[in-house]
Amino acid sequence: MKSILPADRTPAAPLQADRLLQDAVVSVLRWYPAVRRMLPWRRSPSPYQIWVSEIMLQQTRIDTVIPYYTRFLKELPDVASLAAVPDDRLLKLWEGLGYYSRARNLKKAAVLLMREYGGRLPPSAEELRKLPGIGDYTAGAIASLAFGLPEPAVDGNVLRVITRLTACGDDIAEQKTKRRVSEALRGCYPEGYSAGLLTEGLMELGETVCLPNGSPRCDVCPLSALCRAHRESRELSFPVKSAKAPRRAEEKTVLLLRCGTRYAIRRRPAAGLLAGLWEFPTVDGALSADQVPALAAEYGLSVFRVTPQGSAKHIFTHVEWRMSGYLLDCGEEAPGFLWRTPEEILASFPLPTAFRSWQRLLSEEKAGNPG
Repeated sequence: MKSILPADRTPAAPLQADRLLQDAVVSVLRWYPAVRRMLPWRRSPSPYQIWVSEIMLQQTRIDTVIPYYTRFLKELPDVASLAAVPDDRLLKLWEGLGYYSRARNLKKAAVLLMREYGGRLPPSAEELRKLPGIGDYTAGAIASLAFGLPEPAVDGNVLRVITRLTACGDDIAEQKTKRRVSEALRGCYPEGYSAGLLTEGLMELGETVCLPNGSPRCDVCPLSALCRAHRESRELSFPVKSAKAPRRAEEKTVLLLRCGTRYAIRRRPAAGLLAGLWEFPTVDGALSADQVPALAAEYGLSVFRVTPQGSAKHIFTHVEWRMSGYLLDCGEEAPGFLWRTPEEILASFPLPTAFRSWQRLLSEEKAGNPG
């Protein structure tokens, strides 16, 4: 067991499923109905709506998700429509949310649901885990919220609440800690409507009250009287989490190839980072304005003007792209690319958020203010 406490302090205790958790469950169920936010996916939700919202909310803020969720459900209101949507349209609806494998797995799961489950999500956490993109957390969320099953949904917010409540010093970066917390909660989880309320309540507590980074709102927390970390003034000692490996940095050069009113785009490889999305041609390394015409010539392009378009940075989970962009006005459209107008690109082709800085150029040109 790892701990961040000073050497002269008593180590934090490992998690135990005892009366403390049972009392906490009662307190959360009393507190949550009075503070519940009426988010779109909480208004008479179907299992499908809960599923879509939970996938979108993975590693993404609620305020960011709401407009995406609303647009997604308007166009793809059920499992059948999701299973049938063309990939490019699906990714266009997802454009800007990031982690595009989530969208691909949604469709893969929808196809499987149509083939093997009659287009319905199965009312079983075990069966839900068999679907692409659904792990323990999402299975627990759908099972409790949609079907009233006594299944916990343990994410970072819930881990923070429970490890502070119990003064648990187990490393939350380890899967075994998530399993212990899930098992302990499962032992005191209610069934029926209360199961969903508890899942939402624990999430809400972690999102709005038991906050990370030095700012827990213990004065309004329904668990403050029970919380062992609060009682010992050690809230910030929990949760314990081992450090992540440092992110590697990669230099990239983005080429905005323009011929008349059309720009060149190409599809990224089917596997790997940003798989299957469309991009402005991008190469490794930080090229100068003097170097890019020679690169364009390798594509069979003659360039008569190079205009620097600034730099941008985009952070993925394990890598950081440091990008420089150039607008290259070309004399002809070379093969090997798809050449489209700004209107066509912005309307129909999913571009990764990493290229947002250069999408603005297309938006300005579409609006009649070319760069």
